[in-house]
Amino acid sequence: MILVTLGTQDKTFPRLIEAVEKQIELGNIKEEVIVQAGSTKYESDKMKILDYISATEFEELYKNASLIITHAGVGNIITGLKEHKKIIAAARLSKYGEHVNDHQMQILDNFADEGYIIPLYNFDKLNEAIEKAKTFTPREYKFNNKEFIENLENEIEKIL
Repeated sequence: MILVTLGTQDKTFPRLIEAVEKQIELGNIKEEVIVQAGSTKYESDKMKILDYISATEFEELYKNASLIITHAGVGNIITGLKEHKKIIAAARLSKYGEHVNDHQMQILDNFADEGYIIPLYNFDKLNEAIEKAKTFTPREYKFNNKEFIENLENEIEKIL
């Protein structure tokens, strides 16, 4: 199963879901596709589309997905990395009214440059990204929570 996540923004992101549906129609995606669409209203007989789902259901979908296709939100990317998933990410862009600014481009570039995700810059090339995902091994993401807490405690000790 391929999980497509558009996030919970109050702005829509139809470009990504349209690109996925096109690849299904072309026969390039044969797996079941489940979409967490958020505010994006979209009807399709080719994908299972859910608006908003519980955190538990979302977690279960992430665990069961063979591939994650998502907007370039840090939360979705980190969730996928925690689950050791292959991730194709695309930035929401302000020029299409998908976000208030283009900060997701920076997120996309940074995670891609570090080898964590496959960036999707051109939606017409989604099939190439899907093909790349078949052999892509994402870099292991190291969570630094322990180091962060230790550094914070040290800084607090200096003040006290």
